[in-house]
Amino acid sequence: MTTLQEKIISEMGTRPQIDAQEEIRKSIDFIKDYLKQFPFLKTLVLGISGGQDSTLVGKLAQLAIEEVRADTGDETYQFIAVRLPYGVQGDERDAIEVMEWIEPDQEMVVNIKGAVDSVVNELEKQGQIVSDFNKGNIKARQRMIVQYAIAGDNQGVVLGSDHAAESVTGFYTKFGDGAADIMPLFRLNKRQGAELLKELDSPEHFYTKIPTADLQDNRPALSDEEELGVNYEHIDDYLEGKEVPESAKKRIEQLYLTSQHKRHLPINLFDGFWKI
Repeated sequence: MTTLQEKIISEMGTRPQIDAQEEIRKSIDFIKDYLKQFPFLKTLVLGISGGQDSTLVGKLAQLAIEEVRADTGDETYQFIAVRLPYGVQGDERDAIEVMEWIEPDQEMVVNIKGAVDSVVNELEKQGQIVSDFNKGNIKARQRMIVQYAIAGDNQGVVLGSDHAAESVTGFYTKFGDGAADIMPLFRLNKRQGAELLKELDSPEHFYTKIPTADLQDNRPALSDEEELGVNYEHIDDYLEGKEVPESAKKRIEQLYLTSQHKRHLPINLFDGFWKI
C-alpha cells in the first residue's frame, strides 16, 4: 500500500540523489523547449528577490536565452530580470549583487509600494480590515501583476521559482509567486537547488542565506522555517524518502493536505476536487 510520503514524492517528482550538471541541463533545455514550442514568445521575465530560488532560476534563464540566440541566430530573444521592492528593500544589496552575477539582458526595478498601499487604503475605506498577513499576499500578487505586464509588452513568458520543498508545503501565495507560466525548478528540493548553484560557481552566500519571503511589515525578514514550523532539512529529507522526526512528518503532511487547493487550477464542476 502506498504511503502518503510515497504519494507526495511521486507527485513532486523528487529523487533522493541528483547530478547537478544533469539537472542544470534539464532546466535549460526545458526553458528552451518551451520557447521553441511557442515561437511567438521572445522574452523570459523573472522577479529577482535576492534569495536562493530566484537567483538560480535567473541564472538558468540567462544561460537558456543565450543558447536560444546562438541556436536560432535570432537576437530578439531576451531575458528581463526585475526587482520588485516594497519601499526600501532591507536586503537590497543582495538583490543587486545577484543581478550582477546573473547578468540579465535587461534589468528593471519596479517599486510596488504605491500600488499595494493604494489597494489597502481603498479596502480600508470600505470598512475592510486588511491584516498584515493579507497585505503580504497583496504584495506577492502585485509583483506578479508587474511581471505579466512586462511580459505582455515584450512577447514574454513569466518564469516561476517554485520548487518541491515549497510546493509540498504550499509556501507561496496563490496567484502570487505561485502564478507563472513555467517552473524550471519543480522536482528539486531546497538543498538540491543549492547544489545547482554550487555547480554554477555561485558565490556561497547566495545559497547559505537564511530563506525569507519578507512579506509581513510587522515581522520583517521572518524566516521561512519559522513561518512553516518545520525546517528545510527535514522537508528535504522527507522528499528524498528518508525518515524524519514524527513531529516534522506530521507538520509536512498537514501542510501538504491543507494546501492542496494551491496545486490545482481553478476548480470546475467536473473536477470532483471538492470530494477530497
